[in-house]
Amino acid sequence: MSLLLLLAACGPAPTALEGETIGSCSYESPFSGELECREYYMADLPYAETDCEELLSTFEPDASCTVAELMGTCTYADGDVQIRTYVDADAPDRCGTNKFGCEFFANGAWEPGANCDGNNEVAVLEDPFPQPVRVCVDPLPGEPAGQSEGGKVCTWEVVSGATEDGRSFTDYAECDTVIRQRGYSAAEPNPLYAESDARMDDPAYVAEVDWARTQIRAGSCECCHASAKGVGAAIFDADAEGNLMNQFSDKGLAMGAGWIPTVGFGTYPPEENNGFWRSSPENPNLSVIPTVDPDRMIALFEAELDHRGLVRDDFAGMEYGGAGPLDAQRAFVPEACTEEEGVAPDGTIRWLPGRARYVYVMEADTITPTVPPNLDTPEGTLWRIDLPADGSPVFSESVVYGQVPEGMTQAWPLEGAPEPLVDGKQYYLYASADVLFPISRCLFTAGEPAPSSCDTTGGGGLAGIGALAALAMVRVRRRS
Repeated sequence: MSLLLLLAACGPAPTALEGETIGSCSYESPFSGELECREYYMADLPYAETDCEELLSTFEPDASCTVAELMGTCTYADGDVQIRTYVDADAPDRCGTNKFGCEFFANGAWEPGANCDGNNEVAVLEDPFPQPVRVCVDPLPGEPAGQSEGGKVCTWEVVSGATEDGRSFTDYAECDTVIRQRGYSAAEPNPLYAESDARMDDPAYVAEVDWARTQIRAGSCECCHASAKGVGAAIFDADAEGNLMNQFSDKGLAMGAGWIPTVGFGTYPPEENNGFWRSSPENPNLSVIPTVDPDRMIALFEAELDHRGLVRDDFAGMEYGGAGPLDAQRAFVPEACTEEEGVAPDGTIRWLPGRARYVYVMEADTITPTVPPNLDTPEGTLWRIDLPADGSPVFSESVVYGQVPEGMTQAWPLEGAPEPLVDGKQYYLYASADVLFPISRCLFTAGEPAPSSCDTTGGGGLAGIGALAALAMVRVRRRS
C-alpha cells in the first residue's frame, strides 16, 4: 500500500502508514492474553527485531499480519516509526477496552473489526487494580523482631511499598499483587553491564553498590528487579554478579540521582513506609530507588553519572522520569465536557460509555488522579467514591453528586457530605473504569448542561495522553 489513513470520529488524529510494511510480529499480549500482530512502517530492521524480541516472539521480514478473528486495529507512531497492531479475538465485550488502550496510551487511532458489533464501552469487570493492603506478619525464623506492635513486620503490599531495612520484600509481601498493579516483563540491562569494571576491585566502592542492592531488595523493586525471585529482572537485577550500576542507562542514573523527578510512580511518606524515602511532590528530587538514606543513594548515583562524564544539564528539560502513562496522566489538561458528560443541575453525573469503579468531582485546576497511595486523591478533590474489587461497576446517570450508591464507599471527604457545587462555577469530572482507566475527564459548569463537542486533541474523552501504545505497553511499562 502507498498510503493508508485511518480515520476516527471524535478520536485522535489518524496516523499515516507510509510505504510498504517491512515485516510483522505475531505474539500473545502479556497484558490481555489476546493474540496480536504488529506491522512496522518507516522502521529499520534492528528496531522491529528488538521490539518483537521484547514481545517474546520472532520478527518476520516482508510478511504482513494474518488475523483469524479481527477485533480491531490500532495505528500509532513511536517517534518516526509507524505501527499498526491487529487484535485477534472474538470478544465484543472487550472491544471498548482495547479502543481505550489504543487511544489513551498510544494516542493512536482505533478501527473496530466486524466482531466489535458497535460495542465501545470501557469496563474492567475482572481483576481490577488491587488497592494497597498493609500486611503484618511474624519475622522469619532467625530474624530480629519487627518494629511494629507485637514484634510484627508490617509492609504495604503495593508498588511503592517497602519492608523493614535489612529484610527482603518478597519474604513479607506478595509480588503477585505488585505486578498486577503495574505491568511487567523481563528486559535486558544496559549493554555496558557486560564490560569489566576495575572499580569492583575497590572494597569501599563495592560496599556502596552492595548497600544499594539491599535497598532494592527491601522495596517492592525486588519483585521486578531481582532474578533470584524467579520472574526475571527488568532492566536492572539486584541479584546479578558484577557492577549493578552499569546496568542502568544514563537516564536511569539521572532518575536514581533525582536529577529527573520521578514523582509519578507514587510513594508513602517514610513514617508510613518503614523509613524509606522516594521522590514525591513534596521532595521531587529524591531518588527513584526507595531508600532509608536519601543522601547516600543520591551520592552513589551522582558519582556514577560523574564517572560517565555526565552533568545535570545533560538532562535539562526532562521533567518526568519515565513513568509513562502515569506522568502523562498527571500532566493532562482537561477540556470542556461533551453533552454526554458532566453533572446535571439535579446532581446526576453523566460520563461516556463505560462502567465506572471510581468517580471524582474536583476543583477545575486539580491535578488528574493517578495511583495510590499519594497521587489518587489530589488536592482539590471535593468528592470521590470507590467500588470494592468484587463490586459491580456503575453506569452513567446512576450516581448523584453527594449520594453514595449502594455497594460503593465514599473515599473523600473522609466524613460527612461534600461541599455543595456552586452554580456557574467550573469543576473537573473524572470517572474511571479502574485506576488509570479514565472514561471521562472533563470540565463542566455547575447548574448548566455541557455543550456538544467532538474533540480530536484528547480533551474530555479517552483520547491520548501521549505515551507509547497500550498495545505496545510492554516497552512503556517495563522501562518504567
